[in-house]
Amino acid sequence: MADLGAQAHILSIYLIPLVLAITMHEAAHALAADKLGDPTARQLGRVSLNPIVHVDPLGTFVLPGILLLSGSPFLFGWAKPVPVRFGYLHHPRRDMALVALAGPGINIVMAIAAAIARHGTVNIDGALGEWLTGNLDAFVNVNVVLAVFNMLPLLPMDGGRVLNAILPPKLAWEHAKTERYGLLILLAVLFLGPLLGSIWGTQINLIDPILRPPVEFVFRWVYILTGWGDPLG
Repeated sequence: MADLGAQAHILSIYLIPLVLAITMHEAAHALAADKLGDPTARQLGRVSLNPIVHVDPLGTFVLPGILLLSGSPFLFGWAKPVPVRFGYLHHPRRDMALVALAGPGINIVMAIAAAIARHGTVNIDGALGEWLTGNLDAFVNVNVVLAVFNMLPLLPMDGGRVLNAILPPKLAWEHAKTERYGLLILLAVLFLGPLLGSIWGTQINLIDPILRPPVEFVFRWVYILTGWGDPLG
């Protein structure tokens, strides 16, 4: 029962930040695409702050839940991708990069807002103050990790879209061909290490050395810029 209570407490802290971080990420993509000339997302009802229109059961709930309850050092997931019609954009290559950057950008904005709001919980005592502080810390953590994770230079990730937009046309064309393998590569990085580790009786984490340095860099500066000082110093 103690374990179940602890897990329920963790879920209560992370559930709202995680769902909002993932769905706001996709809503930002949808709004950016609409403003830059592609009405597809708006016509599908995706320019919305309603999480229901964005959630993907596997990426928004199942995968993050498994990572959370398994003690993973990083917590991330995804929502339903926003469809973007390249040809509708005013300046297709530039605007595709801007649409891609909108998702991680809103996550960084949310992380900064949560760190600022955390100043208001300092003087709240007891379980409520502890829960609110934990919730806001979760907002920072989840949004920073989601922003960094999505900027991996791998299609179909946002970082892959940005890289494709700035590459010379010939290289961009070759890079675009890798998108069919991107999800498989990502899943291999996420799950192959733990699978092999369980077989060999050791711990193997392939994603940690990739994500940890940029996550710690962004995390540190979010707290420094919002008046908390260096949390890792």
